[in-house]
Amino acid sequence: MTEITALKKLNKSSKKELEDQNKLSLTDDILRLVWREHKISRAEISRRLGLSRSTVTDLMKDLINLNFISEDGVGESSGGRKPIVLKFNDDSRVVLGIDIGAANISVVMTNLRGKLLMWKEIKYPARNDPEGSKRIINELCNECVATVKDADQTLLSIGVSFPSPIDPKHPEYISENIIPDWHGKSGIEELRDKFNVPVCIDNDANLGALAEHWWGAARSVDDLLYIRISNGIGAGLILGGKLYRGAKGIAGEMSHMSVDPNGKQCGCGLRGCLATTVSAWALEARVATLSVLYPDSPLVKGESDIIAIENAALNNDPLALQIVSEAAEQLSIAITSLINILNPEMILLGGNLTRLDEILLKPIRAKMEVCSLVSTVNKPQLRIGTLGSKAIAIGAATLAIQQAFSDPKLLRKNITPGVLQ
Repeated sequence: MTEITALKKLNKSSKKELEDQNKLSLTDDILRLVWREHKISRAEISRRLGLSRSTVTDLMKDLINLNFISEDGVGESSGGRKPIVLKFNDDSRVVLGIDIGAANISVVMTNLRGKLLMWKEIKYPARNDPEGSKRIINELCNECVATVKDADQTLLSIGVSFPSPIDPKHPEYISENIIPDWHGKSGIEELRDKFNVPVCIDNDANLGALAEHWWGAARSVDDLLYIRISNGIGAGLILGGKLYRGAKGIAGEMSHMSVDPNGKQCGCGLRGCLATTVSAWALEARVATLSVLYPDSPLVKGESDIIAIENAALNNDPLALQIVSEAAEQLSIAITSLINILNPEMILLGGNLTRLDEILLKPIRAKMEVCSLVSTVNKPQLRIGTLGSKAIAIGAATLAIQQAFSDPKLLRKNITPGVLQ
């Protein structure tokens, strides 16, 4: 073979690769458009993407063969022949969302529109037992996947939530300071190897914000502050319609905001951190401190965990109401500071204490009225998230969906199980 002949073959091969890449890129554009619109005609796809109808028809074949898109009857005519309507098949694939909490592990399975298909939860000290946690995660995932036909083709991806900051550039690492028994490693690669699908990971508060933004109370809100009250206090930030993580994934870590410089010493070295006044363990410890003032409280005579505190507050127990009032005061200081910095349109609360609704919200709103620079007309809404205890796991599933449509090669599975085109 002469050098000129070899060069011609190389150029021909490079041209073919370029054409294939261009075709895949256009197919991805069509896929995202149909998913976003739910239903749309070929003519409208042509108009929106600036493609010929013949090109659209050709590219649609792959998406129809993969069952992502199907024909859905005849649409309304705008003057010519009635168009064939194409729809996105939301149930063509499923994703799993895993919430690894401080004291529980939950798994959801959703379709590609975030519809909840299955929910599994087990109370478990996940912070202190990584190996046991991984075993339970596998069991719950297996239970979900076992209900799906052709699971090796239908399971698209998995999202995972950790109660730890996650650096977007190094998502395999978690904080040893927050979850020391996991030794800085999430072990996510084990899930990836077992199920042979992409696995993505993020912080729990971030995923709560993402879930509420996509499917919950904040669907039309582009600037959102989602605060999760648990063993720590975390915030998920949606700014300009996008999740904001910060340079190293630490944005929104509210646990160590100092709200009282004369308050209790925190393990971080500061005094009066939010974690020392509003976290589950701080509220439970407060019961013992105040017990001498309220000896007849059911919290003194019986259970005094966070669930018992909520139940007692709902029954107007004076001890529980004082604890909640103090927590609301500390939260309101942090929230009004963040309002003045971030100017969110909405603030959602999730996690502990949210069953109390207005008992918790009313004093915070009162503080917002007098301490926020935002005018009364433009003050942010303060509400309880609508997705409840499932929010974080649904957010993890939403992250998996989001990443798949950001990188649609993840959506194109070959006939061979687990192999991407």
